Amino acid sequence: MTGRTLLVGAAALAGLAVANSVVTRRAERKHPPQGRFIRVDGVRLHYTDQGSGPPVVLVHGNAVTSGDWGTSGVADLLLERGHRVVVFDRPGFGHSERPRGRAWTAKQQADLLHKALKQLGVERPVVAGHSWGAIVALSLAACHPTDTAGLVLLSGYYFWTVRPDVLLVVPGALPVVGDILRYTVSPPLGRVLMPLLKRAMFSPSPVPSRFRAEYSDAMALRPSQIRATSVDGALMIPGALGLRRHYEDLSMPVFIMAGDGDKVVYPKGARRLHSHVPGSTLRIIEGAGHMVHHFAPQEVVEAIRHVGEASHESRWLPHSVAAALAETV
Repeated sequence: MTGRTLLVGAAALAGLAVANSVVTRRAERKHPPQGRFIRVDGVRLHYTDQGSGPPVVLVHGNAVTSGDWGTSGVADLLLERGHRVVVFDRPGFGHSERPRGRAWTAKQQADLLHKALKQLGVERPVVAGHSWGAIVALSLAACHPTDTAGLVLLSGYYFWTVRPDVLLVVPGALPVVGDILRYTVSPPLGRVLMPLLKRAMFSPSPVPSRFRAEYSDAMALRPSQIRATSVDGALMIPGALGLRRHYEDLSMPVFIMAGDGDKVVYPKGARRLHSHVPGSTLRIIEGAGHMVHHFAPQEVVEAIRHVGEASHESRWLPHSVAAALAETV
């Protein structure tokens, strides 16, 4: 009886794997790459590079892709205001590869993006990161400060806290066990839970109609992207722990933004980071949740422009004047 049960179970898992493979191929045909590809350290990265003018690099968070910056309206607003806008699919998300054999910490991702920017000829951009992307943006600035004009950090996780949700993603990050889950039960389970995830991301505001229309559940629930989402979720706490000693050393303009209703990463973390980063600017958006860039895209763009202008002024002013300016930012 036990042997028969195992056979039935194995057959069911095999059936799920085949079905998920079909859904994945269909999703990728329906949502082909919209940008170009660049190979960096053997990793094929998908990116878009549009416009001209002062460069801005946008780094997306977990569970979404580079397209989220377009869906929110931030990318288009920056283009309208005369910026060069570069957006990457982080490794494992969208159409970017995530080779095995690397931990893919925030620092490793930041170093990869830094090399990609060098290849693309992007010099001293303002870097804006949302959620997990904020940790990557911080790592980029901490490791390559002279190549970073400034930072705009949205809804980021900056200090260690108890995160029960990490326990939910750890199984998907494990070797072998995670592979079995990602190719069998995780995608259908994810489809059931996706409405709850979206509400949690945007609460207390409703999920925007444009996000509903453009966000692809099927792309997010591909085994490859589930792996990236799971590993990044498991590395969230170590990422924050590794960065905290660098906060007081950040010398470029830094703008920190969070929603007062964020239930994914509470805004007290943004307030705490503001107290650790000299000369930083903090803005808490009333009525916004975790997806603050969807709720207030104009404010995000103004923050990016503010940081760019402050960086330009402090770069060319005498040191004593620049220091005085930094105190008022």
